Amino acid sequence: MAIRVVHVATGNAGRIALRQVIEDPRFELVGLVVSNDEKVGKDAGELAGSDVVTGIIAGNDLAAALEAKPECVVYCALAETRFFESLEDLKTCLASGANVVATSPVTMMYPWGLLPDSMIDPYEELCREHGVSLFVSGVDPGWANDLLPFAIASTCQSVEKITCYELADYATYDGAPVMFDVMGFGREVGDLPMLFKPGVLSSAWGVTLRQLAKGFGLELDEITEWFEQEPAPEEFDVAVGTIPKGGVAAVRFKIAGIVNGKEVLLVDHTTRLRPDLRPDWPQSAQEGGSYRVEIVGEPSYVVDVCPTSKIGDHNYAAIASGAGRVVNAIPDVVAAAPGIRTVLDLPLNTAKGIFATTLG
Repeated sequence: MAIRVVHVATGNAGRIALRQVIEDPRFELVGLVVSNDEKVGKDAGELAGSDVVTGIIAGNDLAAALEAKPECVVYCALAETRFFESLEDLKTCLASGANVVATSPVTMMYPWGLLPDSMIDPYEELCREHGVSLFVSGVDPGWANDLLPFAIASTCQSVEKITCYELADYATYDGAPVMFDVMGFGREVGDLPMLFKPGVLSSAWGVTLRQLAKGFGLELDEITEWFEQEPAPEEFDVAVGTIPKGGVAAVRFKIAGIVNGKEVLLVDHTTRLRPDLRPDWPQSAQEGGSYRVEIVGEPSYVVDVCPTSKIGDHNYAAIASGAGRVVNAIPDVVAAAPGIRTVLDLPLNTAKGIFATTLG
């Protein structure tokens, strides 16, 4: 039987995930929750950009949607600007007896070593009490810097260093809160956004580094962070608005896991709004953007992953990959032992059954 699903949020990631939930025969959509009042009362198919009329009408009451007794909730609400509210949403879902797969908050991807036990324990207790599990993932943080490096490194005889790159042009990305409030594009250089406040990078991508360290049997001595901002040479327009001359138009940041004074695990991001900015920074493997895993070891590797889509551009394809990661995990999360689950706990997700969506 199809797994009963309630879906939460229809933003950039949410609408893509919702479309898969609707079209994938492994799942049955039984509820939809949105935060935008203009979306309330609309059919899920319309909000997903699908031609299908589902009969499932969007509402703005999470508790009411959970009365449908879903086996799983797909949670895609933006958490960067509402962190504690999103944590409470997850508790509400778990307490209803629903498993949860989520794209946020990324802290819950691997909270150990970052959050105190007093914040983690309530989720573990809810999972045990109701026999459910919670799995948070995405693309970055997510499969591009946990599943992928684990898979590649499993072929090595020895490893000295692993670096995971995101190399992207965000000019077409239309998420204004992320672009302006989180990443600080358009601000004066030195006017630091949320992302570059002390400790935020280490928190956001520390989950990745700690999970990698756990999987490789390492103990990190510390996690360091570094960033650089590049101003726009002149005013120009992007999807979310105008970048003024002198406003931040490119950023690069690195988060490193240190062992014995050496950088052994790194996340390295280069994000531009124009391809001509900072040519000395790392370049993507395809126009628009790509992901890269570089392993120094025996053997060594440089593996470039270039997402594309017949529906949208490179930014759409990247978001779709993160959405697909959590939706395809639903069957394994429903079957998993109760608790906060990670890539280290779940079986290799082969997306069994996904071909049924295209082969008929």
